[in-house]
Amino acid sequence: MARSVIVTGGFGILGAAVAAAFARSGDKVARIDFAPEARTPLVGALDIGGVDLTDAAATQGALDEVVSAQGGIDVLVNVAGGFTWETLEGGSLASWARMQAMNLTTAVTITQLALPRLKASAAGRVISIGAGAAVKAGMGMGAYAASKSGVHRLTEALAEELAGTSVTVNAILPSIIDTPTNRADMPDADFSTWVQPEAVAEVIGFLASDAARAVTGALIPVTRGG
Repeated sequence: MARSVIVTGGFGILGAAVAAAFARSGDKVARIDFAPEARTPLVGALDIGGVDLTDAAATQGALDEVVSAQGGIDVLVNVAGGFTWETLEGGSLASWARMQAMNLTTAVTITQLALPRLKASAAGRVISIGAGAAVKAGMGMGAYAASKSGVHRLTEALAEELAGTSVTVNAILPSIIDTPTNRADMPDADFSTWVQPEAVAEVIGFLASDAARAVTGALIPVTRGG
């Protein structure tokens, strides 16, 4: 039976790969994004653009649209987020608030509002994108790592909160993902060591599957290139 899947940040490189993987599996997929429209189409997907996921009313409106079109919510994948590199001394306090909003508040908002539907599913799944860089933050990574660490703590706390329900809650912690933006920012890096978006999508697909029904509260490193 086709599941109803939501991928936030679904218009970006990673989100698009994740959404496409679920679509290939025969699931009903909704891509929700802050951008007004997707760069690449996904046949059969419900695309909802221009949504500020830090705004509860806007987020609820998007969820209502998904439920109306897809009949419920079985899987929520929190991909939406952003990145900045700057030192504390030379950086901006606004960056800390921006990272918190983009990486943590977006996930908290849509997850809280989607919970009633997820709990009504026979096998609800919440899967978020954490970060390997949030386990040990390097120079310039403070604001980003702090916000992604919040995603890790959200995952652990919510998994315990939902113990005994049908819902599992997990996060994956990628190292550097091979995207055009990252290649442009780090042109001298060895791209062969970077994680492919499709590989991340496959790990997410496993966590969403029945085979992972006993896995919850896990922070899973995804670090291998190739």
